Amino acid sequence: MPFEKGKLVLMGSGELTATMVEVHKGLLADPGGSPRAVFLDSPAGFQLNADHISRRAAEYFRSRVRHDLSIVSFKSRARATPLEAEKAFHGLREADYILIGPGSPTYALRQWRETPIADIFAETVRKGGCLTAASAAALTVGRFTLPVYEIYKVGEDPRWVPGLDVLSALGFDLAVVPHWNNAEGGNHDTRFCFMGEARFRDLLSQLPEDVSVLGLDEHTACLMDFARDTLEVRGLGRVVLKGAHGELVLEKGREHSLDVLRNGAPKPAGNPRPGPSPAAEAKDAEPQPEDAFWTAVHALEASFHQGLEGGDVPRAVNALLELDRTLWEAHRELESEESVVQARDVFRELTVLLGTAVADSSREASGDFARLVDDLVALRQRFRAEKQWGAADALRDALQRFRVSIEDTREGPRWSLSA
Repeated sequence: MPFEKGKLVLMGSGELTATMVEVHKGLLADPGGSPRAVFLDSPAGFQLNADHISRRAAEYFRSRVRHDLSIVSFKSRARATPLEAEKAFHGLREADYILIGPGSPTYALRQWRETPIADIFAETVRKGGCLTAASAAALTVGRFTLPVYEIYKVGEDPRWVPGLDVLSALGFDLAVVPHWNNAEGGNHDTRFCFMGEARFRDLLSQLPEDVSVLGLDEHTACLMDFARDTLEVRGLGRVVLKGAHGELVLEKGREHSLDVLRNGAPKPAGNPRPGPSPAAEAKDAEPQPEDAFWTAVHALEASFHQGLEGGDVPRAVNALLELDRTLWEAHRELESEESVVQARDVFRELTVLLGTAVADSSREASGDFARLVDDLVALRQRFRAEKQWGAADALRDALQRFRVSIEDTREGPRWSLSA
C-alpha cells in the first residue's frame, strides 16, 4: 500500500472551534519530537480577510491546541513570484502537519492545479505526517468537487468539477461533501453542503457508478490512520458513505477498517447491511433533541447575521440574547456537553463580530454608535447579573479592542472612548 505511515483527516466544519481541539492535540502528539504544523491559506486567498483567517488559525493553535502553527501563504498562483511559490512549496514539504480549511473549493483548485501541491499533500501522508482538510478544503481532495458557491450563491445548475483527487492514491473513489447535516437555511433545506435534498439527488445521479460520496456532518472529523489501516469518527456527528443504491452510516465511538471506504457505498446485491425497518426509518425521520438544539442555534446565528448586515442592531442583539437563553436552557436540560461548548463558541464569535461592527462604525459617541454600545453594555450587565463572568469578560475585552472602555460604578456601568 503506497500510504503506510501517516494520517488523513477530513472535517465537516469547525476546524478552529472547541470541538476539534482534542482532535488536533491528538494528531500532533509525538513523543519523539515536536511536529512542524502549517496552515495553507489558498482556499481563502481571494478574500480580503484572508490574512485575518490565517492569524486566527495561528492564535487558535497557540492558545487552544498549545502548539505553534506557521502560515504558508500561496493565495494566488498568478500573482505569486517564482520565489514566493517555491518558498510556499518548501514550507509545505517541510511540514509534518498541514491544515487547510475555509474558502472556496474551486478557487483553491485553480491555484493548486499545475503545481506540486497535490503531490506534496500525498507525500506528507506517505512520509508519516498528517494532512487535515476541513470544510471547503475537504471538498477538493476527492475525485470530484462540488462547486458550492457557484450553485448555491450564483445559481448555476448542479454539477461536479474534477477534484484534486489526493484520495485516488489511497484506492478511494470518493467525492467528499462536508456540511452534510447543515441546518442554516431555517425555512429551506441546506443539508448536503447547502444543496438540499432535491439538488443533491440530481448531483448523485451525475456521478460515475464507481464513485461514492463521503458525507461529513458539521463539527465532525473522519480520521484515517494508514499505519493501522483504520478509520475513526470524532466530534459531534456522523460520517455517511453514500452511493446511488444505498448508504452506510459510520458512527463515532468505534473504529472501522479503511476497507469500508475502498469498497464504496453498499450495492444492490450483496449489501452487507440489511435495510432499515419501517419503524427504524420512522424513528430516524423524527427530529432528535440534539438536532433541534442545533437547528435553533443556526436559526439564531442566521438572524444575527441578517440583523448585522442589514443595520438592524436590535435584531442582532436580540439574537444574541435569545442564543444565550437557549444555551442556558440546554445546560439545565443536560444537553450534550460538547454541543453546549461548541454553541458557546458560536456565541463568542458572534459577540466578536458585533465588536468589529463597533470598530467599523463612527468613532464618535453619538447616534447609532452610542446606541449600539449602550446595547452591548446592557448585555454585559445581564451576563454579570447571571454570574456568567466568562461571557461578560469576553464582551468587555471585545469592546476594549476597539477603544471602548467600561467603568463599573455604584450607579451602574459607564463607557467612554479612549484616544
